[in-house]
Amino acid sequence: LEGILDEDTAAEGLHTLGCSAPGTEYVYLHLTLPGRELRDINILSGYIHLQKMELSSNKINDLSCVSHMPYLIELNASKNELTTYFSFKPPKNLREVDFSHNQIPKMQDLSAYHSLTKLLLDFNEIEEIQGLEKCHSLSQLGLSHNRLTAIRGLENLPIRILNLSFNQIEEVTGLKSLKALQKVDLSCNKIKSLQGLEEHNLLEVLNLEDNQVAELREIKWIEDLPLLRVLNLLKNPIQEQGDYWLSAIFMLLHITELDLKKVSVEEKVAAVNRQDPPPEVVAAEDHRIQVLWNILQPQRVLD
Repeated sequence: LEGILDEDTAAEGLHTLGCSAPGTEYVYLHLTLPGRELRDINILSGYIHLQKMELSSNKINDLSCVSHMPYLIELNASKNELTTYFSFKPPKNLREVDFSHNQIPKMQDLSAYHSLTKLLLDFNEIEEIQGLEKCHSLSQLGLSHNRLTAIRGLENLPIRILNLSFNQIEEVTGLKSLKALQKVDLSCNKIKSLQGLEEHNLLEVLNLEDNQVAELREIKWIEDLPLLRVLNLLKNPIQEQGDYWLSAIFMLLHITELDLKKVSVEEKVAAVNRQDPPPEVVAAEDHRIQVLWNILQPQRVLD
């Protein structure tokens, strides 16, 4: 029947022949069936040896068959019709899960998923971050295009890559305990202050495009981050200030890219010479002014 997965269709998606987890037989380890208009995949309950399953771009709203896959490592169920997630018995070593582009309204307790390293929940209807307290291996989290208004529930997690873009977040104070952060995307929110991003010594990339940062003094919260190399403040009121570009470069001399533009060595030198010039530059400028002043004085021949 239309939308119901059968053995023949499942066989088309099987690939990667290898040794089973117990090591007793050769089996197919991967299943890839994207864009097949599938609604019912209960037949997969018998495919207990699968380690990687890709079911994106279907019409699936039930993943209970995963309960029978104890060795599953990666699951991609993006672009389906799921309203709940992780509604199955936890596989022993499930590491990467993609539930983006679904209709999930609420996060659930994931305490049983100790091995989870990557969780993508972009393009859903989630209003609050919760249930991740015991995911001590989680290194990548995606929650863009949801309905979040605050950053909570991420305390002391080892997250390195965090995407919270296209939400309604106003403050970033909830990131204080995430000391492993390397890449953070907070674009398209309502953030006015960068307070909460200080002391993230591993942070390399920060995207704050289309927010409400208005004052240059907000950069002070991130000026001491030793590894920060890429910063994006496009579409913020701060760009309306006349000396924004050189002032921002001067406060962040170690960055290599600002607002999607490469920062040149010449611009860094110009920023330093303008904001805090060394003595030789001050002397040269003073000499130039004195010479120009003398030239402009009226000349008189001595008697």
